[in-house]
Amino acid sequence: MREELLISRRGFMLAGGAALAAAARAGGGPAAGGVPNVVLCMTDDQGWGDVSYNGLKAIRTPALDAMAAAGLRFNRFYAGAPLCSPTRGSVLTGRHPNRYGCFMPGSPIRAQEMTIAQALRRAGYRTGHFGKWHLNGVSGPGKPIAADDPLSPGKMGFDEWLSVSNYFDTDWTFSRKGELEKHVGDGSDVIVAEALKFIAAAVREGRPFLAVIWFGSPHSPHKPLPEDQKAAGGSAYYGELVAVDRAMGRLRSELRALGVADNTLVWFNSDNGATPAGSNGPLRGHKATLWEGGIRVPGIIEWPAGIRKPATTDVPACTSDIYPTVLELAKVTVPNQITPLDGLSLVPLIEGRMERRAAPIAFWHNPARAGGQLNTATGHAALCDNRYKLHRLPDGNWQLYDLVEDISEKRDLAAEKPEIVQQMKTELLRWIDSVAASYRGEDYRRAGIPFAPATRPAGPATAPAARPRRQQRQQARRRRQ
Repeated sequence: MREELLISRRGFMLAGGAALAAAARAGGGPAAGGVPNVVLCMTDDQGWGDVSYNGLKAIRTPALDAMAAAGLRFNRFYAGAPLCSPTRGSVLTGRHPNRYGCFMPGSPIRAQEMTIAQALRRAGYRTGHFGKWHLNGVSGPGKPIAADDPLSPGKMGFDEWLSVSNYFDTDWTFSRKGELEKHVGDGSDVIVAEALKFIAAAVREGRPFLAVIWFGSPHSPHKPLPEDQKAAGGSAYYGELVAVDRAMGRLRSELRALGVADNTLVWFNSDNGATPAGSNGPLRGHKATLWEGGIRVPGIIEWPAGIRKPATTDVPACTSDIYPTVLELAKVTVPNQITPLDGLSLVPLIEGRMERRAAPIAFWHNPARAGGQLNTATGHAALCDNRYKLHRLPDGNWQLYDLVEDISEKRDLAAEKPEIVQQMKTELLRWIDSVAASYRGEDYRRAGIPFAPATRPAGPATAPAARPRRQQRQQARRRRQ
């Protein structure tokens, strides 16, 4: 194994700038065959109110504001779940995470799932993942991921990856395809610099690319650079968002320097609502709940070649829509696609032809499970259409809210509108039954994919240097039991 590399933030900027300049001289231009390049950016615990364009006053977010002003800004963009690992699964698969057992932070994805990286790589895209992964069944602070981890980014379709299992802050040790590298500086700066080097290489090769940039901020414990915390008025939480916005600004400017910004679709969103440290604006609830504050998040698509006229939309959209949207734009058809998909393609919305969502968005948080089965009567579930949102609360009660008139979910309309409740209830319960069938493996069997009830194949979860710490914690837990 190579020695750990100490790479400074300034060194990153210089090396990255040289690589970008060389790629620009080599000639960038549109991706091959007229398909777009794709960059998927996601923050960690950033609330709907944590951007200036939604009213944030604690700091300014000029890069995100510029994206929102230039592209397609979603007023109702939803994380697929109110927690990080499940939402990440929905981005990669277009399917609700409960279908493959990804229920909570640290839950693994199933190896049987088809990911957006696997699909695009088959179509000739270069694929790269940078930052937080959190789909290989490892909890706690971000740890390097072993090359032979069966659920590593590499095994799930990424050619290149500089990743850790969970959140990260400054001066962190990452895994580059299983090899340890320590990077000095803010983590948001680091992963964007690495993504840009990957992008520059793809441009030199004349290849379309998928770059997935998953930030570790502003997840606790909030340890920004001192100058970023100072710029945020002393707030460590918003100091991390200062760095995220700076990194997004660099991404946008250097895509332009490479000459590929026009035909590169940049999709930005958060993985769930904010904790009480951040802002969900007027929305009820917070991270880990299915109230709007737990799942409605900032959402922006910037794609100059495809979105020539800036727009703001109230059409509901979700992280599960990313997979079918990108595959349609990339002209990719997946043979024997695992179904059902929960997302739908937003290409008509991008093209200005969608005024209403054709199918509602369903959510189901933390159902009880045992013996390879989900208890369909448990957990908080919800269904959102273009106007109404129906909740099935954990106690079994049903509540209905008009999100057009009542964004804060203050007035329960269930008693006033029983017909709407019954219609949405029937649809939600039918969907829950389909999710329970998926969890049992019926989707895989229908597609002819071998499946055993175990949710995670055997194999190391972290890079070798991280294993002793994990073993020590396991031994400590056993001693406490």
